Amino acid sequence: MLNFFKIIKKDKIPFIALVSLLLMYFLIIFADFFAIYPSTYANRKLAYQPPSNLYIITPENKLVFPYTYNFEKYFNEETLSVEYKQLRDKKYKIKFFSKGYEYKVLGLFKTNIHLISKPDDCNLFLLGTDINGHDVYSRLFFGGRISLTIGFLALLISFPIGAVYGGISGYLGGWADKILMRVAEAIMSIPSFYLLIILASILPSNMTSIQRFALITAILAFIGWAGFSRVIRGMVLSIKNQEYIKSIETIGASKKRIILKHILPQTSSYVVIAITLSVPSYILAESGLSFLGLGIQLPDASWGNMLREAQEFANIIYRPWLLMPGFLIFIAVLSFNVLGDKIRDILDPKTIK
Repeated sequence: MLNFFKIIKKDKIPFIALVSLLLMYFLIIFADFFAIYPSTYANRKLAYQPPSNLYIITPENKLVFPYTYNFEKYFNEETLSVEYKQLRDKKYKIKFFSKGYEYKVLGLFKTNIHLISKPDDCNLFLLGTDINGHDVYSRLFFGGRISLTIGFLALLISFPIGAVYGGISGYLGGWADKILMRVAEAIMSIPSFYLLIILASILPSNMTSIQRFALITAILAFIGWAGFSRVIRGMVLSIKNQEYIKSIETIGASKKRIILKHILPQTSSYVVIAITLSVPSYILAESGLSFLGLGIQLPDASWGNMLREAQEFANIIYRPWLLMPGFLIFIAVLSFNVLGDKIRDILDPKTIK
């Protein structure tokens, strides 16, 4: 493990990708600590409020503790639209490590300490609000919990199934191999994204987001294991003909023991690479479904449903802070792909110097 980090540290781009992913997962684990508002907070009276600016220098050019100004909503008679203006008559000091709403740390103990808390009588929105008055900054942390974990949960289901299925198919060979692979190919022929859209669209409207999350995870796992099993099957076909496998068969080891204890562990290098490279596709699948309104539903947050508002041209031009979930999806997917390529190079004996 230490050698792994030493090798990655030598290459700046994969190292930055690894640090970015570790930082993202750290932030979503302790989302309540970093968030200013709870995940269900909404104030429709403050829809589309622009981000609150933080200042450390006063108009008199004095360096002070970070502060902000409040916003006031008004109707612009010239443009016939609702707009916001900053009120410069009063400064509000930003509170750090102070009390806010109560939450549980890792489900163990309750606390109400937050990194940043909103000043009294001031609406603090570091990345503005959406059409429902949700704080975009806080919801990025809670939305990341779904968008960044759904891939690993799906892999926990699909990869064991694919590994065992492919291992059995490759080791048994013959007619059993043909039947098992035809089944896998039939599942692979199903257009995955369209299947997700169809299944998600017929789900009952009264399902909770947790139920939808579990069902989407199961659907993604059902689709993903077949392609993985074919690759494992090909690797097993070459491994089973090696001399040490023949020796184990000679001493009377059972087929189950040979597959699980001696053959499948030999595929671990590929499994690690495949996991790293497969997570981005699951992240994009969940984000795409939520973006289309078929995944995680409001008031719960995911990066996909947060990005829905950015499909309107006016929001892209006048409210660019709504694009932040898309930027984080891009960074997460890019980081996984870069890290996966580097892991593949490390585990490939031909590239190790």
